[in-house]
Parts: sequence; C-alpha cells; structure tokens
Amino acid sequence: MATYKTPKLLIFDCDGVLVDSEIIATAVHVEALAGYGYNISADTYNSRFIGMTDQQSYSIIEAESGLRLPKGHHECVMAEIGRRYASDLKAISGVNQALDAINVERCVASSSDLEKLHFALKLTDLYDHFSPWVFSASQVACGKPAPDLFLFASQRMNTSAEACLVIEDSVAGVQAAVAARMRVIGFVGGSHCPPGHAEKLMEAGAMRTFSHMTALPKILAD
Repeated sequence: MATYKTPKLLIFDCDGVLVDSEIIATAVHVEALAGYGYNISADTYNSRFIGMTDQQSYSIIEAESGLRLPKGHHECVMAEIGRRYASDLKAISGVNQALDAINVERCVASSSDLEKLHFALKLTDLYDHFSPWVFSASQVACGKPAPDLFLFASQRMNTSAEACLVIEDSVAGVQAAVAARMRVIGFVGGSHCPPGHAEKLMEAGAMRTFSHMTALPKILAD
C-alpha cells in the first residue's frame, strides 16, 4: 500500500473526474430545493453531498429540515440535468489523451444512476474507453462512503482490492476507497473544486492529488 505504481485495475469515478458535471448537477439540485424553501449554496451542497447518491442527499436533507420532497422530485431533477448536460457537459480536459496513453485495465464506479452515467459518458465520447465496465451505486446496497461499490467493481473485474487504484474527486469517494482497502489518488481539476480541496482529499486518505488529467500517465509510471 506504500506506492500506487502498476495497478492491475484503475477504477474511475465519473462526475468530476471523467466529465465536468458536478457544477451543472449541483446548480439544478440547488435550484430545485430552493423551490421548496430549502436554501443551500452550491459550495455547501458540494462540500456535503458530492460523492453520495442523490437518494443519500435527499434523506439527509429531509431528516435535518423536516422537508418532504414531493413524489417525482428526483425524476424532474434528472430530466433538467439531462437537458443541461446535452448543451453544456464537457469531458474533463485531457481525459481522452490520458486514457489513450494508459495501458491498464479500467472501469467506472460512480454514484450516478446508470442511465445518467451512460448518457454522460456517451455524450462526451468516453463510453468506449470503458464499455461494458460501467458500474453504479444503484447496483449495491450502500453508496459511498461505504466500500460496497468499489468492492463490487473489483469483484466484477476479477481483481483483488489491493491491486486496484481509484481515481476520485470527493471526500466520500476517497473514504469509500480507503474502506475497501484500495489505493486512491485525488483529482482536483474539476470546475467545482474549491481552494483547499486537495488537502481535504489527503485528510480523507488519498495518497496524493493532481489537477491536470494529462499528468495521470506519468503518475502511474513514476
């Protein structure tokens, strides 16, 4: 566990790692919640809920505020996110070049719903880098920061946890990798990452952080 050299499997988070989606999705969530009288800033939403499933964030918000989100809330939010993805979503800068340069087996393990996940990857021309190895927290009992999703991915890929390296942008995701006894490095190049985010990922257990995806092949080779 002392180095991150030569993993047998790279496990990528999607939102904020492969696609620059967090700023889009957070804006939609914040706007929808404000419509019910629940006001939260984008920065606070990100710091509290990025890396979790939407269902986890809804449960926390309802428990803390007494608010009961109406039936159909999630479907309306997903529809609006889909519309904004179609016009605004971009791949993380340099990610295609990085993936082309890395000759290591890889998969995606994301808190997003499978439908949203596939849509984002196909929209940004990243799906073929991973297909069919795309996994969602909807396929396991507990989302991040629990280890379930990363363990599920490694089992499906027939790779031991110790041979995996996770690329994550969220504290919950880093904690999930650590709980799964996997090595993890933090990516802080998404447009949602505030100053000091790298330090938070290191405190959560990341071995190191990086901010430009084109640096990843060199990091793996060092």
